[in-house]
Parts: sequence; structure tokens; C-alpha cells
Amino acid sequence: MKKLSEIMDREKVAGYVFVMPFIIGLFVFTVIPFFTSLYLAFTDYNVLSEPNWIGFDNFKRMFFEDKHFWNSFWITFRFALIQVPIKLCFSLGVALILARATKATGVYRAAFYIPSLMGGSVAVALTWKQLFAFKGPINAVITAFGGKAVKFMNNPKITLYVLIGLGIWQFGSSMLIFLAAIKNVPASYHEAAIVDGAGPVTRFFKIVLPMITPIFFFNLINQTIGAFQAFNSSYLITGGGPLNSTLYYAVHLYNRAFTNYEMGYGSAMAWFMLLVIGAFTALIFRSSSAWVYYESEGK
Repeated sequence: MKKLSEIMDREKVAGYVFVMPFIIGLFVFTVIPFFTSLYLAFTDYNVLSEPNWIGFDNFKRMFFEDKHFWNSFWITFRFALIQVPIKLCFSLGVALILARATKATGVYRAAFYIPSLMGGSVAVALTWKQLFAFKGPINAVITAFGGKAVKFMNNPKITLYVLIGLGIWQFGSSMLIFLAAIKNVPASYHEAAIVDGAGPVTRFFKIVLPMITPIFFFNLINQTIGAFQAFNSSYLITGGGPLNSTLYYAVHLYNRAFTNYEMGYGSAMAWFMLLVIGAFTALIFRSSSAWVYYESEGK
């Protein structure tokens, strides 16, 4: 009995040893920076000197004095409002096509997932920039068919949509999740619907779509959070231009915190965006009871 307890104690110690790197990393890289940034949001801090407590001055400046703050916020909101629904619908449509078993299905899935696998890397951003350059391949195709070259990167009315297109193009992760959900819809449901004379469109809206609403909900949450945190495409492709028409909130935050060394102000901006993302997430969760179907709950 004593030997057994000793073995169990050794196993507990081994477990603590293996989990300790994660615990240390969680505190060092998440918990401590989290509360440190909250403190810095109420200070004037430029990295080179000690933080100076200024209360809510950063927030007052942010809301009433920073001329780029609301502009960057509305650009980010517009980006999310347009990109997220289109990206979800597009990824769902591709998933429905790939759900049909063919010999080349595996190749197609891998090909569609590659853009998401590369993520918002520097290489992808620079490639996208070259594609839509004034003398790039896209304009070459347009002029080849008799059209006039478009200044995609110099027109404030167009440039944001170029970046939205890049976000939509990286639809692979959502597509794979939708595809797995569609594959999990019981075949017996489709068979029963076919016997009743239901066509593909009816089966999609009456069977597939209700069954995958939890996955749609999951993708909606993830894509919304990701859209509000968008950074790379704006910073690497346009630098926020032209005329600040693509100045994402995260890019403006970066400029304030790491270019102007206004770390306290940048922390205040970060906490405001955290609250905004939390509010939108809570709103989506609140609405889920009206449109998300959980089979286990029968609703």
C-alpha cells in the first residue's frame, strides 16, 4: 500500500513537471502582460521613462482629440461588416461543392486550404500587392481585353475592397470546418427527404443548414474576432493609405505604440477594442438562441 502511494505521488510530481512550462508561459506571456497593459492604459508611458499615472486622459484624448481614432475604427468595422458574411458564404459554398466525393476531392481541398495555411504572411501580402499594382497581372488582363488600367492601390474608394478580397481569398480554414460539419449530417436524413420528393435546394435549407448552424456560429465568432484584429494586409500592402482609407484600427494602434512610443495610449486603444470585440461576441451569443439549432437539445 505504501509502495502504491509512493508511485502515485511520483506520478503527480511528474504531471506537475510536465504542465509547469505551460503554466509559466501562461503567466509570463498572457496573465502578467494582460494586467500590465490595463495599468499602462491609465498612464503616460514612452518605454524610456517610468509610467506616469494620468487617469482617464488617454481615453479622453482617444475619443475627443485623436482625429484618426474614429476613422480607423469605422474602417475596421466596415472591413469586418463586408468581409465576414462574404467569406462565410463563400467558404460554405465551396464546402458544399467539395462534399461531393470525386477522385480529385482531396487535391481540391488541399489547394483551397493553402491560402489559409500561409495566413497573413509577408509573402502573401506582397504577392497580393504586386497582383493589383498598376502594371500588375490584374491590370494586364484588363487591358488585354480592351479595358483601362485601374489604380487599385491609389484610389481611396477601391483600395479597401482589394484588402477585403485578400481576406476572403483566405477562406480555407472556415471551408474545412464547414466541410466536416456537412459530412456529419446523417445520410438517413437525406434519404428520407429524397423519398418525400425534396430536391437539393430544399434539402440544403431544411436539413443541412439547420444541422450546421452551430458550426456557422463557431465560424462567425472566429471570423468576427479576426476581422476586428486585422493588421497585416493594411500594414504591409498599403501602410494605411491612400489618404488613410485603409488605416485599420490595429495599424493605428501600432503606429501610436511602437512608432511614436506612446505605450500608455496604445494600451488604452487595445482595451477599447477588447471591449468592442467582447460586445460584438456577446451580441452574437445572445442572438444564437434564435437561429442556432442544437440537435441534443431539440431546438
